[in-house]
Amino acid sequence: MAEISEVTARLLDYVSYDTQSEDDRESVPSTKKQFELAHKLVGELKELGASQVRMSEQGYVYACIPSNLEEGKTSPALGFIAHMDTAPSFSGKDVKPQFIRDYDGQDICLNREQDIWMRTADFPVLKEYEGKTLITTDGTTLLGADDKAGIAEIMTMAAYFLRHPEVKHGTICIGFTPDEEVGRGADGFDVEGFGADVAYTVDGGALGELEYENFNAASGRVTVHGANIHPGTAKGRMRNALLMAMEFQSLLPADENPMYTEGYEGFYHLDRMTGCVEETRMDYIIRDHDRVKFEHKKELFAQAAGFLNRKYGSGTVEAVVKDSYYNMKEKIEPHMDLIDKARASMEKLGIRPIVVPIRGGTDGARLSYMGLPCPNLCTGGHNFHGKYEFIPVQSMEKITELLIEISRSFAETITEDAAGPCLSDAPAL
Repeated sequence: MAEISEVTARLLDYVSYDTQSEDDRESVPSTKKQFELAHKLVGELKELGASQVRMSEQGYVYACIPSNLEEGKTSPALGFIAHMDTAPSFSGKDVKPQFIRDYDGQDICLNREQDIWMRTADFPVLKEYEGKTLITTDGTTLLGADDKAGIAEIMTMAAYFLRHPEVKHGTICIGFTPDEEVGRGADGFDVEGFGADVAYTVDGGALGELEYENFNAASGRVTVHGANIHPGTAKGRMRNALLMAMEFQSLLPADENPMYTEGYEGFYHLDRMTGCVEETRMDYIIRDHDRVKFEHKKELFAQAAGFLNRKYGSGTVEAVVKDSYYNMKEKIEPHMDLIDKARASMEKLGIRPIVVPIRGGTDGARLSYMGLPCPNLCTGGHNFHGKYEFIPVQSMEKITELLIEISRSFAETITEDAAGPCLSDAPAL
């Protein structure tokens, strides 16, 4: 195999760890296997020479690269955050990454035995990477670049600064979280102990993406209670929970479905449906960038349940909606220097900034409401959460340069204030 870059080697190592999180678990992390990668990262950070490396009981990993500015000078403490878990929706076990070197711009066979192809007709963005080196799946798992590419890029940046003490920078705080994919990545995050004044999540898509708007998000769970009876004698007595569940879905706007929406358009997404005639359960995610429209969507969801309860009897349909996170835009707008610095750093490196709304969410959305302004940077990956996930090597390498450049740009924001601690005084593990 040809020599590979440090960030690529790190990604290949990290995706070998199965860190898939699980819904409907009260514990954090939701899966104990996430601890394996957390312990590895703790060891690597210590070996690199990072300061105050620690892991919480819930698997959050923290570290610090102290400022090397002149005595008496300091700049805002800057954080970089990525998540360790992969999505519950597709297997992340036994990932077998494949290299497509000098990609020719044509359809890619991911798995010849199972005849699984990634076709340019379905994914025209592939054409933009002709001549690049792509890392893909073998068609049987996701890749895990969401967000292990972010981890690899942050770790490679950290290694650069720790190996090059002559390069000036302010305090850099590093955080890796569990359970982001199930909406709980910020639940146990120690904002005060983390020590950053501002931060970026490194959890986005294509090279150049810069995001400070995300969906307002809620989960919706619908439980439909039916009454089963032998179909031969069912007239007037059977209540088919499956059919009533389908009726509930039909009451939601047909065009507010992920497959019909883009940009700032919100949606209802039926993510899972299980059950039988006696009882059926449906799990939804509800999304909208606009807070007023978001609240309206939740109201309509409740109204659909109310209509069916009036039609079929009280208690037939239970609809429970739980807010997950909110649009970070209102928390980032007072700190637009974060966006300006990231944009300027991209332009300096020849990266075209693509400021877009996130059609999803990140830990940064929650953290912004917890007092840590935290927009989102790209990782370089595409087609997350499924077998068509891929990432160009050159994008990862460029994003590593971007993290270094952003950190250097913050060092230019020098004040005379005394620096505070990067992390809490808790003993390092």
